Amino acid sequence: MQIEKRSIDWVPLEERHGKPSSLFTIWFAANMHLTTLVTGALCVTFGLNLFWSLIAIILGNGLGALFMATHSAQGPKLGIPQMIQSRAQFGIIGAVIPLFIVIFMYIGFYASSGLLGGLTMSSALNVNVTWGILIMNAIVFTITLCGHDIIHKMQRYLTWVFLVVYIITTVLVLRMPVPAGSWSVSGFNLPMFLLAIAVCACWPLTFAAYVADYSRYLPEDTSMRQTFWYTYLGTIGATIWMMLLGIILTASIPNYLDNAGGNLANLFGKGAIILLVIIVLGQISINVMNLYGAFMASTTTAEPFLKLKVTPKVRFMFLLGITIIGTLIELVGQNSFVSLFTNFILFVMYFLIPWTAINLVDFYLLRKGKYSIKDIFDINGIYGKVNWTAAFAYTVAVIAQIPFISSTFYLGPVAKAWGGADVAWVIGLIVPAVLYYYLMKPKVAMEMAKLDAIEKSPKQAV
Repeated sequence: MQIEKRSIDWVPLEERHGKPSSLFTIWFAANMHLTTLVTGALCVTFGLNLFWSLIAIILGNGLGALFMATHSAQGPKLGIPQMIQSRAQFGIIGAVIPLFIVIFMYIGFYASSGLLGGLTMSSALNVNVTWGILIMNAIVFTITLCGHDIIHKMQRYLTWVFLVVYIITTVLVLRMPVPAGSWSVSGFNLPMFLLAIAVCACWPLTFAAYVADYSRYLPEDTSMRQTFWYTYLGTIGATIWMMLLGIILTASIPNYLDNAGGNLANLFGKGAIILLVIIVLGQISINVMNLYGAFMASTTTAEPFLKLKVTPKVRFMFLLGITIIGTLIELVGQNSFVSLFTNFILFVMYFLIPWTAINLVDFYLLRKGKYSIKDIFDINGIYGKVNWTAAFAYTVAVIAQIPFISSTFYLGPVAKAWGGADVAWVIGLIVPAVLYYYLMKPKVAMEMAKLDAIEKSPKQAV
């Protein structure tokens, strides 16, 4: 239970440890929880039957996890957290643009997962929801304070617990009666099908902003292919499984989402307390990672302005501040969870996906994994304060998505004409990828030539 010594800094080679197989358990356990289940359940609330909901879940998670796992492969190569890599694309100060979005995302997911966990804990302990939320968040805070290694260890043990309990749960769920025609191929609704794919694809994509945080301690020579596949299979194995349970439960139990945790636990009858405990553990599992990611992103944002050195005291204060903000959001929003959660997922997607496209194009197509780590932490280094090319590509991509947005807070003209279909995320991938690649290619060529001319130490560049 020692507190992690490192935060956003580079992990020296002598401190690297672990095996890529650990990425399977951390991402499997990170998705075996109620929030994943509820996200899948949204497909049914959109009006899809079980057959088309399942197809949307498989396609959406399969596509979204491809990008997430590709980010994960960056961790061992660079040895730094995911979002600080954005400085190489956006500049030291310019990286604040995506960082603000990511901090907002972390806090939002922390609040939504914490609320579901608090509701379940209140049922398990027979206390009011406020006390359930407070107890849940206190546990999450304590684990997150300890950091990276304890999170990996926790997820490894939880993977085996979740496997056993959710196999039993799945048998019980599959025996439940569902409405006639639920598994029929007929009744296909293309606009809602595309919206469901968008929501499901966004789920693993939101992990892209911190996925390398959990692979950065692996040895530098770790296979990128193994890093990718362990992350990918762990993610889709859990997300598809939990979302499948979500759509069946929503179709079988009237108003299931009004008390998702309690309704799920009731399947165990007199043993409901067992499943309530497992549900709470699942929410703790993901919220520890949300809080850890929020801490990483907020310190990355503050560091160039404050010349911040992350001591245990600083770590404590940042984590406490984020916990307080997330807890307040949970207490205020507990009566309108489903509508707020749907809009939140879609809203984040429109801003996060262009960042994903720019980061991956830069790493795999332009710089091919070759960066000066020293300059990523130097405001006067080769990456500059602001990369206006990246800022331009990002801004154009966000604007280009507007006509295609489909949500309750805004319906774009194209989405409206297409009956509510949401393909904004596809635009958010293609537009910035093309713009950034062609506009940055000459600049990166000059930069790489300069780096090749400089004798570098392992701590300066990878």
